[in-house]
Amino acid sequence: MTIKLEQHIDPTLVPILEEISDPEIPVLSIMDMGVVRSAILEDNIAKITITPTYSGCPAMDVIGEDITKAFAKENIEAKVSLVLSPAWTTDWITSRGRKALEAYGIAAPLDEEADKEALLGGKKIVKCPQCGSVNTKMISQFGSTACKALFQCNDCLEPFDYFKCLK
Repeated sequence: MTIKLEQHIDPTLVPILEEISDPEIPVLSIMDMGVVRSAILEDNIAKITITPTYSGCPAMDVIGEDITKAFAKENIEAKVSLVLSPAWTTDWITSRGRKALEAYGIAAPLDEEADKEALLGGKKIVKCPQCGSVNTKMISQFGSTACKALFQCNDCLEPFDYFKCLK
C-alpha cells in the first residue's frame, strides 16, 4: 500500500509550479511528476516542499533553483525544502504526466508486479511508446537516468526508455 503525504497547495501558486519542468524529462512539470508536496504563500514568501523521486536524484538541486527563479520572476521569494518521507512513488505521476511521457517516447511505469516481471526478464508487457506494440524486450536495467530502463520494440525496432515503477 502506498502512503501519500497529503498535499497542501495554494491554487494561486499552481500556474507558476506547472511552468517548471523536470530537468531530466522536460515535457513534465514538477506538478505532473508529483514531487511538489506543499506550496503555501505567507507574507509574499512561497514555501514549497518537494520530495525527490529517489534519494540520490541529482535533479532536485536544479528543481529547487528553478522554483526560486520562477517565483522571483513574479516578485515572490521562494523557500524550498526537501522531505524524504513518505518516499515518492510513481503513483504520484499525474495521468496528464503519464500521457506526456508516452508522447515523448518514454513508456510510463506499470504497476508494481508487472514492473518486477518486465525488469526481471519475465513477461514482455512494456508497451512501445512509438508503435504501441507489447512485443518488446529489455536491453538494460539502466536507461538514460537511474530511474529508467532501456527497452527495444521487436516490431518497429525502436529503442525507448521505460520509467521504472517505484513504490
